[in-house]
Order: sequence, then structure tokens, then C-alpha cells
Amino acid sequence: MNREQIVKELKDLFKEDIVDFFDKSEKRIYIEVKPESMLKVATHIFKTLKARFNIASGIDTRLDIEILYHFTVEDINLLISLRVKLPKKKSIEIDSLTPIMKGADWVEREIHELLGVKFTGHPNLKRLLLPDEWPKDSYPLRRDYKEWDKGAIRDRGV
Repeated sequence: MNREQIVKELKDLFKEDIVDFFDKSEKRIYIEVKPESMLKVATHIFKTLKARFNIASGIDTRLDIEILYHFTVEDINLLISLRVKLPKKKSIEIDSLTPIMKGADWVEREIHELLGVKFTGHPNLKRLLLPDEWPKDSYPLRRDYKEWDKGAIRDRGV
């Protein structure tokens, strides 16, 4: 399948799920999808298009927690980035991708721990990076983070 066929297929199959489509370059596309559609779209990209899951990243954008899931269709060197915005006014949760790809396990744990996203269906959302004494609802990569340990010297990250 070539790039044009993949783009057409994704737009046709998921027209009700796509919020925005940005054709960045010949090698890269961004697709913003509804949160409830992420698992369905990611499954298609991973299983049907045989794309490799690279990584996911998260950021607090004031109103939302935004997650980008990056996939590569290696045969044609196409990077597909799926974007989802999770409004902070609601419960910040999304379906886990671990049931379809084990490679999402640790990165979902990291995003959960640092940004507070609940990945529904994740088999093991235990701590990965932060110490055991870290407060339960304190997320260090959130804009509203307040230092909880008055004796901490945090000049080298979390």
C-alpha cells in the first residue's frame, strides 16, 4: 500500500472519528481523533497497516492533556502520529493500547504517573519512575503541580 492509499483509507474508514487531519510532509501525517476512537484507529494502524508503534508522549496544554501516539509504516517510511486531547474538566482517561500492543505498557505507565491519565484496561498501572513516598494525586508534569516536599532540591528534573 502506498502513502496516498493509506491516507485515503484512513480518511474513509474513520471519517466520523477524525477531528483534524494535518498532512505535514511526504513522510509525516498527524491525525487528531476523538478519545473514544483512539483504540479503534490505533488497532487498524497497528494490525492492518502493520505499522510499528514507536512511542507515545503527553503534555499538559492548559485545557487538555494531549497525547501523541507515533507509528511508522516502515515499507514506505511514513510516520503517522495520532493525537488525542483529553479535557481536564472531565475524568482524564482513555482506553489503554496494551491489549493490542504490549509495547505501550511502560509509556502508558509513565504518562499515568507524570500526567495523571488513567488508561482503562491497562493490566498494571503501578509506579515506574517516582518514589513510593510521592503523593498519590501529585503529577509533576502538570501545569498545576505544587511542590509537596519542602526539603526537596529539584534542580535536575523530578
